Amino acid sequence: MSDEFEIRPIARMKSDFPEKFGIPRQAGIVESLESLVVFEPDYRDPEALRGIEGFSHLWLIWQFSENLREGFSPTVRPPRLGGNMRMGVFATRSPFRPNALGLSCVRLESVQERPGLGTVLVVRGADLMDGTPIFDVKPYIPYADCRPEASAGFAPGPGETLGVEIPEALLEKLPLEKRAALLGVLANDPRPRYQKDPARVYALVFAGFTVRFRVDEAGVHVCELC
Repeated sequence: MSDEFEIRPIARMKSDFPEKFGIPRQAGIVESLESLVVFEPDYRDPEALRGIEGFSHLWLIWQFSENLREGFSPTVRPPRLGGNMRMGVFATRSPFRPNALGLSCVRLESVQERPGLGTVLVVRGADLMDGTPIFDVKPYIPYADCRPEASAGFAPGPGETLGVEIPEALLEKLPLEKRAALLGVLANDPRPRYQKDPARVYALVFAGFTVRFRVDEAGVHVCELC
């Protein structure tokens, strides 16, 4: 029996994040983020999705395609701990793993037919970059997948959200359906945990716009959107 197995993407994510910076650190943190699961041509048979509308949530198994690297490190520095403490890679959700696989639970909003894309899944709360290869889609089963008594180790919760100050003139540049998602992304402080300079201006690309902001004790202040 071979020790190597070949898998190939069945779909790719279409999201508002062309870059890694700004993507929520976990799925479900920003429920207003809407994305599409677009199936590869070989897997666009609508029959493969028969019955999926009966499930409210789905598991996506995907690849950290922007974090591929050679070699294996048994420990990593979780951002949750400020990047200053090492933990075992299998005790974290770090993208730097032996097989660079990610697992995300997303809300299934609808199943739609899109011109040129075939039947797609409209999902909310995903934490995937645009173009991310997806290897499998599975239904979330509450009685088997939900464990209310589970402990969360050094990651007990998503952390406090920040207030967001954005001039109305800038907010109006965004399509109405994208505004809540951007506010949610900024409220969850997309900066690396170890960066705390209140004078530094950060830039993230979202939905075709570059958003520049800074963060201080009062919250997030958006200074440019273009």
